[in-house]
Amino acid sequence: MGQFIESEKIELKAKYTDTICKEIVAFLNADGGQIMIGVDDSGNVIGVDKIDETLKKISDVITMQIEPNPQEEIRTELKFDSGKTIIVLFISKGTRNIYCQKKYGFSSNGCVIRIGTTCKEMTPEQIRIRYERNFYDEEYMLKKRASRSDLSFRELKIYYAEKGFHVDDASFEANFNLRNKDGDYNLLAELLADKNNIPFSFVKFNGTDKAAISERNDYGFGCILSVYEKIKARLSAENICVSNTTVRPRKDMYLFDYDAVNEAVLNALVHNDWTVTEPQISIFSDRMEILSYGGLPNGMSKEDFYEGISHPRNSTLMRIFLNMGLTEHTGHGVPTIIKKYGKEVFEITDNYIKCRIPFDKKVLESSKTNVGTNVGTNVGINKTEKAVLGILIRNPEMTAEEMATEVGVTKRTIERTVVSLKKKGLIERIGSNKSGSWVVIQ
Repeated sequence: MGQFIESEKIELKAKYTDTICKEIVAFLNADGGQIMIGVDDSGNVIGVDKIDETLKKISDVITMQIEPNPQEEIRTELKFDSGKTIIVLFISKGTRNIYCQKKYGFSSNGCVIRIGTTCKEMTPEQIRIRYERNFYDEEYMLKKRASRSDLSFRELKIYYAEKGFHVDDASFEANFNLRNKDGDYNLLAELLADKNNIPFSFVKFNGTDKAAISERNDYGFGCILSVYEKIKARLSAENICVSNTTVRPRKDMYLFDYDAVNEAVLNALVHNDWTVTEPQISIFSDRMEILSYGGLPNGMSKEDFYEGISHPRNSTLMRIFLNMGLTEHTGHGVPTIIKKYGKEVFEITDNYIKCRIPFDKKVLESSKTNVGTNVGTNVGINKTEKAVLGILIRNPEMTAEEMATEVGVTKRTIERTVVSLKKKGLIERIGSNKSGSWVVIQ
């Protein structure tokens, strides 16, 4: 009877079990090896009875349960030893840098590596490094040609210089992989360029459906980092704050949780399939919707998504947001949203992911009331003061110049009005004069 010894390169299995998926992944992520089915732990050949059935199960595992598909790296043979049949899987070192069990995705549970005679889970950091290397050169954003060739990257260079990165003009495009193999600017370059053909709409609707648009703004056609900054400013302006001074300390209530919405927008930018179209932000009377296209990345389940397992569709773009300190690779964004609003705010299909953020009902009610009759009734306010209060409820960051234009008075009149409202205890400045905002006290 033949005798075999288990080692770093050889895994012995008395019979087929579902753990074979894990064992194959471990060899792919290491230096390859052999799995021998029909040989017990002591190295004794006991053979495989149901050959065809077992071969089919193995084939299904290889083609359906491992990401990326490893068919080219695995060869199956039947061997005969001591009058018995054993199945041997010859597994080469993976040509991609990382493989996972699909049901667990690119998490520590899903990504294992052969060390000695055991399968060891990879750390999140190991996964991140391998994953980015794995998909970096194959990313569609690096292959797809930009829609225009006259691209410049002044803003991107400024962002990096401000973060302390050395920017070398001679190697800039190569370092950022801004051109495809044919030498043309790629889709990533277009997203990062000072000017491009990519829109990004921010639409407000009257009511709870899309029957009537009340306002449409486009923050696109430029560097995606600048687009994101503009969107953040707009979200801050939309986030109405109402203060309750009847309790101590004073309680501030906001229309929505800014951190949760910010995470939803970041996810939409980084995970969106830009070959389809750009993400969308829509505001209704009772909610906000952030829509990105492409569904979940390959190998990621809904549970992976909810748990915050990081699996960016656009790893190159993610790296740039990481460098700018705009996001983290830990995948804490989705758990942040779920902690505040629950899983039910997500609608996930094969084609898109929609995040619906409900507005705070108490803040909505307060913002709908007539400012002139509900704020400052006992202290007396004039027409201009009423107008300024109404503006600041809608947009607490509006400047004196902007308010003057909207109300139809001079900037000096607005400044006097703000001082008066502050003295009457109807508004309060939060933060610095340059970067802060006004809070209307109701």
